[in-house]
Amino acid sequence: MTKNFRGRVRAMIYGVALGDALGAPVEKLSAADIRSRYGRVDSVMTRWHKMDLAPELRNGRVRGNGIVTDDTLMTLALCNVYAEAGRHLDAWDMADGMVRQIAWEPRWIPELQRETVLLDRLFYPEKWIFQRHQLASCDPRQGGIGNMVNCGAAMYVAPIGVANATDPKAAYDEAIAFASGHQESYGLEAAGVLAAAVAAAFVPDTTIDAIVETVLALAKDGTRKAIAEVCEIAHAERGKDTDHATIVDKFHRAIAPYSPMGDDVNHSPSKAGRLTDAYQPSRLRAIEELPLALGFCLLSGGDFRNAIVDGINSGRDTDSIGVMAGAVLGAMHGEAVIDRTDLDRINSANRLDLMAEADEFAATAGRIIAADRAAAQQRALALTLLDLP
Repeated sequence: MTKNFRGRVRAMIYGVALGDALGAPVEKLSAADIRSRYGRVDSVMTRWHKMDLAPELRNGRVRGNGIVTDDTLMTLALCNVYAEAGRHLDAWDMADGMVRQIAWEPRWIPELQRETVLLDRLFYPEKWIFQRHQLASCDPRQGGIGNMVNCGAAMYVAPIGVANATDPKAAYDEAIAFASGHQESYGLEAAGVLAAAVAAAFVPDTTIDAIVETVLALAKDGTRKAIAEVCEIAHAERGKDTDHATIVDKFHRAIAPYSPMGDDVNHSPSKAGRLTDAYQPSRLRAIEELPLALGFCLLSGGDFRNAIVDGINSGRDTDSIGVMAGAVLGAMHGEAVIDRTDLDRINSANRLDLMAEADEFAATAGRIIAADRAAAQQRALALTLLDLP
């Protein structure tokens, strides 16, 4: 593969980590809360809004100043699954490769400031991977059944788009096959669509408009409708001087019929036993993060930094919105979007070497794509030997 491919993989990985590091300090705040407390967050050197709480009230975690969360760590874990398998993935790779990565491979967990397994940091819907596959030994294709429907699979699935670069339908299909071991319903659909968006971003000289058109042709049910409605607003507002607060309000009103959470995304004792259809399987619903991320990408005209910053300042699941926007636009633009100061800060804060991780994964993905090309040539040759009608 060319340097251009490697540079795009580097920028995709960097985009994931940057969106995560920018969004993590303000995650679960509303857009109004972010404006009140911070004005506008545009630096990785941002203090976490919970850092003044007692350790037990923040689950012993630290954030801010470049620290990334499980979004980035799970993305890198998926890159490792590809490295071990050396081929395209399916639900069986969730059952063994991903389970090993999250439950049996100690690594530095920056939020916990110690080395342990990733499982110790994961939210319950991601712990589900271990419970369903190793403890319950389910059929891998049924691993996602019964899980809380959320953005957990979509947040780390971008590497599947890389392994299927320029082939969005193949990326969509592989992401659905793999993530069925983790998610179901619109949580699974979002994973397929995000992988397709990343694959589409590798098409030479593409635009964010073309990427959105591609994913709309693949997306199904509520996910497609939510993306279409948010992106229609983004198209109408692009180039205008509409303030960010108004844009966020319009996006949130558009997503409300598909996601009933609103600004109240925190779980609390008062919610125990409360009737809700949030997080339940439905063909009518969509996760918020993907439509919002694509909307901010489109609104900015594909501007890498502005899309991420606008996305994380919109509140709610800020880090995952930033991760998705960063993955798509990083893959689209390539290495030119990497800010070395931010990269150095993220690496040092998390004990990572993102470019080394990206280069290793680019080599793995390159071998997979080369094998696909050889197989396609063999099939084409075989077809010439058939007496086709």
